[in-house]
This record gives sequence, structure tokens and C-alpha cells, in this order.
Amino acid sequence: MAVAGARDRVGFATRAEASRGRLVFEPEMPPRSPFRRDCDRIIHSTAFRRLKHKTQVFIFNEGDHYRTRLTHTLEVVQVARSIARALGLDEDLAEALALAHDLGHPPFAHAGERALDACLKDYRGFDHNAQSLRVVTRVERRYAAFDGLNLTWETLEGIAKHNGPLTDRDGRGIGRYAAGLPHAVTVHSALQDLELWSHAGPEAQVAAIADDIAYDVHDMDDGLRAGMFALDELADLPLAGPALAEVRQRYPRLDVPRTVNEMLRRAITRLIEDVVAETTARAAACGVESAAAVRLLGRPLVGFSEPVATAEKAVKGFLFPRMYRHPRVSRVMAEAQDVLRDLFRHFMERPQDMPPSWQEDLDLADTARLARRVADYIAGMTDRYALDQHARFFDFTPELR
Repeated sequence: MAVAGARDRVGFATRAEASRGRLVFEPEMPPRSPFRRDCDRIIHSTAFRRLKHKTQVFIFNEGDHYRTRLTHTLEVVQVARSIARALGLDEDLAEALALAHDLGHPPFAHAGERALDACLKDYRGFDHNAQSLRVVTRVERRYAAFDGLNLTWETLEGIAKHNGPLTDRDGRGIGRYAAGLPHAVTVHSALQDLELWSHAGPEAQVAAIADDIAYDVHDMDDGLRAGMFALDELADLPLAGPALAEVRQRYPRLDVPRTVNEMLRRAITRLIEDVVAETTARAAACGVESAAAVRLLGRPLVGFSEPVATAEKAVKGFLFPRMYRHPRVSRVMAEAQDVLRDLFRHFMERPQDMPPSWQEDLDLADTARLARRVADYIAGMTDRYALDQHARFFDFTPELR
């Protein structure tokens, strides 16, 4: 497969030189493109560093070799750049979106998100994708001239639309947002129109599907390492099964760890190659010639072919009960939710126990604003810090093992 270079962008790639710019004007800094600067700002952010100690599936004390939010993010970056390069898209923009996609995740993975969403049920809930937007537009405080990271319009759009359009043309929420848009999205939309009714640009779509590829394949690896299922149980599973059969046929005496690595390497390659081929075919069929045309298609341009989409769905169907809802994981996550609920209740009652910087400009009579501030504080915690804070204010803190 021929790989397009930086000067061989396809017609529907996002053009850095035509970026819609930043909310707060800043002069460009060649030779870095606007999207390269976005990558660099995200990498240097506090929220990005904290991903090192945030759960992907397994709590930090389960072992050193399981994925964390940081290692997962880096794997998404690798997959996104590979796909973007093969398609002739802007690799820096794809990387920026992959780097930022999980910045809003609270401690303890989706269990933490469910806990905060329940705590904020009277205040428009909690959504980790929306929180990622909030982190890069408001929560990060590193620059003299603005809050957030002042990222380009294209990067903010891709963060907001990680799962697709949020509204119809009239601004009404659709799908999971039919009852209302997340708080962070509404707040930012008052300042900047991210065109929430359209699909995201091509690089954002690449980052989103790279997220699926990375966690499908690498969660199989972590599930095997944790003993939640055996290697032979993957033999009849799409993607993994054919890859495993190929490895065993070619290397019949290979040890199990290397067999697993070879199987997963083949599976991830198959997924990437399918996305590139299917997206190339879709682009040719619909004749898109710009990133703007990609947004207006009314359906995703980037995606799996139908057979591979079915196979990928089967992988998720296998992992959901065997790993994400495994009794061992569910028990730990139930206790983790209790930790975050306790912390939320405590800081709502005693906001003075938050660090001084988190108490600035707080009107204690404005309960909604207080609740959002407390949620921002808790969402930014690492797993370890959340447990340390809980132990500070409560007589009993679970060990989460």
C-alpha cells in the first residue's frame, strides 16, 4: 500500500493552513503547524499527565502491565496516525484528537463516570466526552491570556463530536442527547459554533475509530493477562480466531506470550487495513473533495466494511460480559463508585476542603455552579489521589482489589 507523504494530502484532508483558527487569536509559530501546536499543548497539559494513574479497565494496584488511560491513549495515537498516513490525511490533527479524546475521564473508568453522572443528575449530568472539551477550554489554567489550551476549531470540533453529531440542524439534541446537551458543550457553544449538527472532519473520524480498534484489541490482551478467559476461547471469535489460527500454523511451537502478541498484531493490522480500504472506497463512491464535504455527507466517511464491522461488534460482545462485567471487575468498580459519591457529597457540604485554587470565585448560594466545580475537581483526580482524599475524610476506604 502506497503511503501518502505530508505533501500528498488527499482532497478531503483537513488543511492546516486553512484552519478556522483559535477562539483567542495567537500568531502562528512556523515551522509547527496549528495542529502540531495543539498536540504539543495537550502533551504538556496537567490532565494528560494524570492519565498515567487513571483506570482503563484494571485499577492501578492490579499490576504494572495493564493498560492505563495514558497507555491506551498512546496506542490510539499510533493507530490514528497509521490510518491518517495511509489515507493521506493530516497526521498531526489526527494525533491531537487521539491525545485529547480521554482527557475528561474521571478516576475509575466508566464506573467513575456513572458515579459523577448520578451525582449531577439535577445539574445536567456528567459526560466524559463533554468533560474533555471542558478540560481543554476551561479547566486547564496554564496561560496568561486565556483559560484552557486555546486549541484550534478543528481539534475542539473533533473532541465534541467524538461519537458523531450531537444535534439536528435546529439545535435540538439527538440520540443520547435528545433530553439535552451536556453542560460543557452548551457553555462552549455560547462562545464558539462547533457545528454540532454535522459529522466531524475526517481526522476526527479516524481518531474515533482508532479508539475502538485500540481498546478492542488491547483489552483482549489485558483480559488474557488477567486470566478472565483463556487463549483457546478466542479461537472461534472473529478477527482473533483467524489470526490465532494463522500464528499457530506458522509457528506451532511458539510460547503462549508470543503467540498472543502475534495474534493481536495481526488482528490490529487487519482492522487498520480494512478501515483504509473501506474509507478509500467510500470517498471514491461519494466524490468528496474537501473536509467540509466530509462533514456534510450525513453519514461517516471513515469506517469498517460491513463484514469487519460485524466481526468487531462480536469482539465487543465477547469482552462485555467476560471482562467489563466480570464479577471481579464489577465488585471493584462498585466500591470505586462509592468512593466518588462520598467525595462528591463531602465537598458539596464542605467546599473549603478543596484546594484554595478550586474555591476561587465560588458563590456557595449557587448550588449548580458549586456542583460543577466539585465535579471538575473530582474528575481530574487520579485513582490514587481519589483514594487518598477519601481516606483523609472518611473512617473506611476500600482497598479496591
